[in-house]
This record gives sequence, C-alpha cells and structure tokens, in this order.
Amino acid sequence: MQRRSFLKQAASAGVGAAAAIASPAIGQTGSPEVRWRVATSFPKSVDTIYGVSEHMVKRVSDATGGKFQIRVFAPGEIVPALQVADAVQQGTVECGHTASYYYVGKNTAFGFETTMPFGLNSRQQNAWLSFGGGRKLINEFLREYNIVGLTCGNTGAQMGGWFRKEIKSLADLKGLKMRIPGFGGRIFGALGAVPQALPAGEIYQALERGTIDAAEWVGPYDDEKLGFFKVAKNYCYPGWWEPGSTLSLYVNIKAWDALPAEYKAALESACGEANDRLLADYDNRNPAALQRLVNQGTVLRAYPRDVMQAAFEASKQIYAEEAAKNPAFKKIFINWEPYRTEAYRWFRVGEGTMDNFMFASLSAQPAAQAAPVKSAAPAKK
Repeated sequence: MQRRSFLKQAASAGVGAAAAIASPAIGQTGSPEVRWRVATSFPKSVDTIYGVSEHMVKRVSDATGGKFQIRVFAPGEIVPALQVADAVQQGTVECGHTASYYYVGKNTAFGFETTMPFGLNSRQQNAWLSFGGGRKLINEFLREYNIVGLTCGNTGAQMGGWFRKEIKSLADLKGLKMRIPGFGGRIFGALGAVPQALPAGEIYQALERGTIDAAEWVGPYDDEKLGFFKVAKNYCYPGWWEPGSTLSLYVNIKAWDALPAEYKAALESACGEANDRLLADYDNRNPAALQRLVNQGTVLRAYPRDVMQAAFEASKQIYAEEAAKNPAFKKIFINWEPYRTEAYRWFRVGEGTMDNFMFASLSAQPAAQAAPVKSAAPAKK
C-alpha cells in the first residue's frame, strides 16, 4: 500500500512538473526584460485613441509580469504625428500607433490598412484583415518598409466633417480648403476642393483662422472635445471616405524578430483587445456627444446626392488608375475589391434590412420616447 501510494504521488508530481514546463515562462525568472517606446500619431486630448494605446501597453505588461514594458509618447515628444511610420522604419522607436493612410504619399497601397473611400465598414474591415487575406497582403507590403503591422483599433463609421458654409451641391466644393488625408483628400481634390493633411492638434486653429474652410476628424465625441463646433456649425454625414477606419501598431521588423514568442503573443493579444475596445468605446460615447453638439447649435446635414455620386465615381476611376500603375496597390486591390462586393451583399440582406427597419421604427415613436437629435434635410439639386 505504501509503495502504491508513493507511485501515485510520484506520478502526480510528474504531471505537475510537465505542466509547469509546458506553460509559457512569461514573468518568470528566466524571461528577459524588454523596454520599448511607442510613438503615437494621436494627442493626449483625444482620450479615446490615445487612451487605447495606454490600455494596450498596460495589458502587455500585465501579461508578462511586468517584464515587457512599452512607454507611450505623444506627438512631438519623439517625432511629429505624421512621421511615426518613418520612425518605426528607421528604428528610432520600436513601434508606433498610427493610421496607415497618413503615408499614401509614400505609396498609395498604404491606404488599404486603415480604410478606403466607399470601402468596408468596421466589421467587414476586421473580417477582411483577419480572415480575408488582408493582413497577410498588407504585411507582405510593409516588409519593404521594415515594418510589421498589427490591427490595433477601429473608430467605426466616421462623420463627414465640419464646414463653415453649408454644402448644397457639388459646385460648393470648388476651391474649398479642407483638412482631409489619404484617398479621401484625393477624391475631394478630384471634385474641385483643395485637400490638406494636418494632425489633430493643428486642426482647430486652422479652422478658426480660416486657413481651411472645412475639416474632418473622427466623430461626435472626439470632435466635441477638439471644439470644432465653436468655429463651424455645419456637420456633414456620412464620412464616405472612412466607413470603418482601422488603426495600426507598426513594429520595427528587427525589434519584432528579437521578441520571444510569448512576448509576441502578448502584444498580438493586447492589440486585438484594443481593437475591440476602441470601437465599443466610440459606439458608447458618440450618441450622447452628438446630442450635446446639436444642443449647442450644430446643424446636421446629409451630403447632397450629387456629391455622394460624384465622389463614388471618382473613387472608381482613381482606384483603376492606381491599379494600372502601382503593382503594390494592384496586388491588394484585386483581393479587396471582390471582398467588398461580397461583404455588402451579405450586409444588405442581414444587417441592412434589420438596421433600416429599426431606424424607421424608432423614428416613428412618440416624441417623448424617440431620441431628440434632429438634422437638416439633404439639400436638393
């Protein structure tokens, strides 16, 4: 009996030892200390996006027992907001939290990772990146810039910008100076506007001084904090150039390759959590913020039909031109375009019909029950 008891105890101890050996060594004595810096393109005043980068690095630290620490640096503390990708590429910092479409001037293929005008909504974008081949294609492209990209935030559908004067038709865009980056800016340029790329911290002052006539950022919560409603009262929708904008953690490829496997897993998991967290945060904050803006005199205006149609046609022409001359763009585009078509076919049946029913049903409620947000009717041609 004693011998059998001893054997059982030994076997039990052996199982425990094997489990301990098989489990990740994160946070244990043998794990290396890693200290990184992350430069962000987003100011501290935008607590949604800046805040999610802080949350992400905390989760990495928590998952590694404090062994893997990443410190967040705001724009200007190491590099300017729109030079984060350059800093990562050159190894000035190990990683950066940014939006890929800030860098379409380097190569237009950068646009796909964040969003494309009349492209995928937030859920479709996540699906494409995770399961539709998007992330694989993008990271193949990013290797040319010594970068590994991780999905790290989504804003959801954005608003269509603040205008000092009402946009009644396509003609009102002629000569209009607007802060808008990426392909959205290029399409506005094709429609006669003058697009300008400005970081978040410079938009209000430019709009207040009249250096620009219009500006877009994200949506009600961020836009309220940045104060745009104080200098421009016309708030247009939808943000057809940003139907589901993804933010990215760009990691220097040498820094990534040097990470232990368990630290890579911790970073990937933290970025995935940040992606879900940011979208939920915006969906939670934007409704009340939109109502506050309206209460303070903001006028909601749908883009006129001729503007929407002209922009859509311009997007198709620009994409065709880019695919014809840029192999990197074409390689991603020929995957992305049919994926977009199929995604919207499904959403039209599943999501769209339900959403449209609920929009109509809730609008028909008595005034005391329905949400009081009001918007101006779309301008007629």
